[in-house]
Amino acid sequence: MKSIGINKPAPVETPGLFTQIDTDTPTAEGRDILVRVKGVAVNPVDFKVRKGRAKEGEFTVLGWDAAGVVEAVGEDVTLFRPGDEVWYAGDVTRSGSNSEFQLVDERIVAPKPKSLDFAAAAALPLTTITAWEAMFDRLLIDRSATDANAGKTILIIGGAGGVGSIAIQLAKLAGLNVIATASRDETTNWVKKLGADQVINHRRPLKDELAALDVAVVDYIFCTSETDQYFDVMTEIIAPQGRIVTITEASKEHNVDLLKAKSASFSYEFMFTRSMFETPDMIEQHKLLATVAQLVDDGVIKNTATESFGPLTPESLQKAHILLESGKAIGKITFEAIPE
Repeated sequence: MKSIGINKPAPVETPGLFTQIDTDTPTAEGRDILVRVKGVAVNPVDFKVRKGRAKEGEFTVLGWDAAGVVEAVGEDVTLFRPGDEVWYAGDVTRSGSNSEFQLVDERIVAPKPKSLDFAAAAALPLTTITAWEAMFDRLLIDRSATDANAGKTILIIGGAGGVGSIAIQLAKLAGLNVIATASRDETTNWVKKLGADQVINHRRPLKDELAALDVAVVDYIFCTSETDQYFDVMTEIIAPQGRIVTITEASKEHNVDLLKAKSASFSYEFMFTRSMFETPDMIEQHKLLATVAQLVDDGVIKNTATESFGPLTPESLQKAHILLESGKAIGKITFEAIPE
């Protein structure tokens, strides 16, 4: 099979950053399914692994967003059979989806939305799982309590990115008032289109921006951007007994005691936790992707794919990494399968 990857950690401007090689097609065993990859997308985790976690001299295949067709199944698989069309984000500890075929545990896979083609479907799994788990597992928002949630407000920092674009829609689905941050006309228009009730500029002091809306504190904060940059202000603007979740690691020490007087909580969301540790509830990712697929087909959740870079090649993949790493991407970048 054809695979596209890297041989060492490297900056995005490196000539010939990605290479394509031929490798043996793996065999599905146990609860693994073998998927013929038909569409992929890129995420910040891709360039984080590329820059810092890839091993020198070891060919590393990135890619943790995919849609495709089940080619074969392991002996313990019960959820799928060959020919099924599926979508998933995969497991960051295993080889990624920038290949013709990929092995993935059935418990983190679901049938893809019928209304989307493979490339479009690949835009959603990782960001959807991240946003869903952050909202409903970490912030403990009850998505069915729309009447009770109507009086509560969530601030989504970085609303126009892949995760923020889904988080806005899930928050509105749960009945919350949504304040999203954006700094450019195109990103402001994007988050409004997705349902944000109000938009503030994250390049300005958030406390002042909220005050201009006559908002002193918010019930929930979902930080999809730099934790180090926003930690202190988040402790100021979170409501008593409020909840904060972030998806970005901190490189500095922060005083969590700032949250004590408010009895406010702070938590991390990492969508690979369940697959990395094979937690007892690992199958919850299968269930939530199946639920979201139906919401997409019903027109409740809008796809967040904004740019298609065509077939997956070393050149198109590097182009996508350049855009993604610039911080100027809106929504998600997708690809079709590696050309035969």
